[in-house]
Amino acid sequence: MSTGTQNQEAAPLERVAPGYLANLRHDVPASVVVFLVALPLCLGIALASDAPPLSGLIAGVVGGVVVAWISRSALAVSGPAAGLTTIVAAGIALESAGGLGYRGFLLAVVLAGVFQIGFGFVRAGLVAYYFPSSVIKGMLAAIGLILIGKQISHATGFDDDWEGDLTLFHSGIFEEIEHLKAALSHIGSFFEAFHLGALAVSMVGLVVLIVWPRIPKVRDLKWLPAPLAVVLIGIGLNELLLATAPSFAMTGEHLVQLPEGGLGELVQELSLPDFTRVADPAVFTTALTIALVASIETLLCIEAIDKLDPYKRSTPTNRELVAQGVGNVCAGMIGGLPLTAVIVRGSANIQSGGRTRMSAFLHGVWLLLAVVLLPWLINRVPLAALAAVLLHVGYKLARIDLFKHMLRQEIDQWVPFVVTVIAILVTDLLKGVGIGMAVSVFFLLRRNLQVPYFIHTREQHEESDGQHIHIELSENVSFLNKASVNKVLHQLPEGSVVEIDGRTAHYIHPDVLELIHEFHETAHTRNIKCTLIEIPDTEAGPGH
Repeated sequence: MSTGTQNQEAAPLERVAPGYLANLRHDVPASVVVFLVALPLCLGIALASDAPPLSGLIAGVVGGVVVAWISRSALAVSGPAAGLTTIVAAGIALESAGGLGYRGFLLAVVLAGVFQIGFGFVRAGLVAYYFPSSVIKGMLAAIGLILIGKQISHATGFDDDWEGDLTLFHSGIFEEIEHLKAALSHIGSFFEAFHLGALAVSMVGLVVLIVWPRIPKVRDLKWLPAPLAVVLIGIGLNELLLATAPSFAMTGEHLVQLPEGGLGELVQELSLPDFTRVADPAVFTTALTIALVASIETLLCIEAIDKLDPYKRSTPTNRELVAQGVGNVCAGMIGGLPLTAVIVRGSANIQSGGRTRMSAFLHGVWLLLAVVLLPWLINRVPLAALAAVLLHVGYKLARIDLFKHMLRQEIDQWVPFVVTVIAILVTDLLKGVGIGMAVSVFFLLRRNLQVPYFIHTREQHEESDGQHIHIELSENVSFLNKASVNKVLHQLPEGSVVEIDGRTAHYIHPDVLELIHEFHETAHTRNIKCTLIEIPDTEAGPGH
């Protein structure tokens, strides 16, 4: 019985095939889904930032075509960041209004990229290992709730609010509720209050997303993931409505809207930075602000994406900062918005079965081809179909089981989680994470007044049976040991036999426990035999 259970657990974690070509059957469908999710977000964030729509698309293309190959993240996807909309709008404002003007702002984006490259070379990415798991999970849950709230308008046909800034109470769900109340108050008929075509497409899409994985023969169609099927079904339903019941079909603002002008017109619309203002202190101030905020958002999203990765691969954070910096330099040089790693696209990539960074690269290629060659086809995709995909992704990020699990943890875990969720919903992403971090640090300092922290490592070598490594945990292992434990585990040589011994440990922080169990579950993919000795389960809490 136990053997069967082990096989079932190991089966989903088969090794990722080496090379990009071997994974194309997973990465190509995932890239299409990410592309379809990213397209309206690129346009919407540009509009929310008071920037030309093309600038958001440029950032999306650069995030895929350039950043994906410099970064070593397998699943992260970069593009224009919703969390930067306020900074971008202020920077783009005319000089008379205290801003830089658009060309001055583009110079600030280029300089921000230079700053980020510098951050990477001085190894500032180390800070990513010190974000508590409870805060990261709170961030994911809050983003899931925001996604759900912000997609109500598209799912029901009220498409007057794009995916703007990452807040819910400030300008998200309350605004959506007001839209619904206003519509229902002056329209007596339910059938007139909602766009039935959009509602039908979104509801069918949600049903497909829920039912699709439960049908064996359909589930085995790896080249056609459920989100992609929803988009295709949405196009088909709307085309059927156009042919049979035009009054219920979606047109105009209910569909994706791309600029149609061909390559020549697109090139003419590209803006260039104003390098004559390179010594302007206001440009440097804006550039430094963008660099700091974009770097923090990227590190948060990279940490979250690594946790969502089924194979628990670790992204080199300093290399990621360099990749984002190069991307921002390129985007600013040709008129694009600043970009970061984006959790929405990364999570959509994972949910769609992406395996390598080829999926992120191809999503950028599809964006470029769509802008240049296929605006007429992409403009047929109903926003309601994309809303269904995002509603499903939002639920997965903010699933009920996650809240139940976190609320069963000790107070120093569930309080930062809850505070982070509430703070992000009430303020914005960065402020909310900052508040959650402050609460987490408070509990950390309180516990570290009572216990020290360190790790002992002992190695043994036996020529007959490869390399044996015995890692003995100290009496107290705190959250501050997370970075060193992560480094030790990811540097273990392939083919080794590893024992992680917790017999002398009286306290192991839940983040370190989670890290150890993730390594134990995935060690076989690196040909490492791992044995845990008296390491408690994550469900059992930190003490044992």
